[in-house]
Amino acid sequence: MAKPLASAIFVVAFCSAGCLHPRTGPNSLPRDRSAYSSSLSDSWKQETLLNIVKVRYVDPPVFVDVGSIVASYTLAQNASVGGTITPQGSSSAMLGGSVGLSSTPTITYTPLTGNAYINGLMTPLSAELLFRAIQNGMPADLILFATFMSINGLRNQSVSLQGITPADPDFHRVRALMRDIQVSGAVRLYVKETPGKGTTQIIGLRTKDIPPEVQTDIAEFRRLLHLNQEATEFELTSAPLPSSDTELAVQTRSIAELIKNLAAQVEVSTEDLSQHRAFPGFAAGHDVGLCPASKSHAEG
Repeated sequence: MAKPLASAIFVVAFCSAGCLHPRTGPNSLPRDRSAYSSSLSDSWKQETLLNIVKVRYVDPPVFVDVGSIVASYTLAQNASVGGTITPQGSSSAMLGGSVGLSSTPTITYTPLTGNAYINGLMTPLSAELLFRAIQNGMPADLILFATFMSINGLRNQSVSLQGITPADPDFHRVRALMRDIQVSGAVRLYVKETPGKGTTQIIGLRTKDIPPEVQTDIAEFRRLLHLNQEATEFELTSAPLPSSDTELAVQTRSIAELIKNLAAQVEVSTEDLSQHRAFPGFAAGHDVGLCPASKSHAEG
C-alpha cells in the first residue's frame, strides 16, 4: 500500500514542478524582460513628472538611477512516504510531498549626487548631437524650440523665477524655415579637417537641384541669421554670437533647463502663485510655440 501511495505522491510533485517549470529558465525571459522593461519605463516617467512638478514649486529635482536588476529563481521539489506495520495487523502510513518556487530579485539604486548630479543636469547638451538628431529625422523646429537657447544671437524663450521671457520673433521663423529645409533634404552635418583648426563640425546647405521655394527659404534663413549668402558651409560653434558670417553659433540648454521649461507649463493654483510657492509660468491654454506655422506643417 505504501509503495503505490509513494508513487502517487512522486507523480503529483513531478507534475506540479512541470507546471512551474515554464516560469523559470529560458521560458521566463520574454515575460520577465517585458515586465521589468515596462516597470522601469513607468518608474522613469513617474520620477521625471514628479521632478517637473517639484521644480515648478522651486524644489530641486532628485534622481535615483536603477543600477542593475538581477532576478534569480529556485525550484525545489520532494516527496516522502513512511509507514508502520504491527503484528496485530493494524498499520499506519505517513505521506508527504512539496513543490516550491522562490524568486529573489535584487535591484540596486544609485542616487544622482555630487559631480555626477552637476555634470548630468547642468552641462549643456551637445550641439553636434542635436544637429545629428535633426539630420536623422527628428523635427528641426521642435529640437530648436526645446533644446536651443539661441542661434546666431536670436534668443529662444526662457524661464526664470521672475516668469517667462518671450522668444525673439525671428527665432520662431528660423526654426520653421529649418524644418522646411530639413524636409527638402538640403541640410546636412559633417566633419571637416581645417588647416590650423583641426576637426570642425560643418553645417552644409545644398543649393543645387532643389525646388525654387526651398531656395527662397534658404535665402531667408541666411538673412535672418546674418549668414553669407554665397557660402554653402558654416562652422558649428558653441557661442552666444558668431565671429564671422560663415559661423553658426548656438547655445543649448541643459537637462535642468529643459525641466524648468517643462515645469513652467504645469498648472498651479492662483493661491500658490500669490503666496510665491511656485514661480510664474505659462497661463492655462497659452500657446508655447510648439507648432509654428510653416509650409511643411500646412502641407501635412
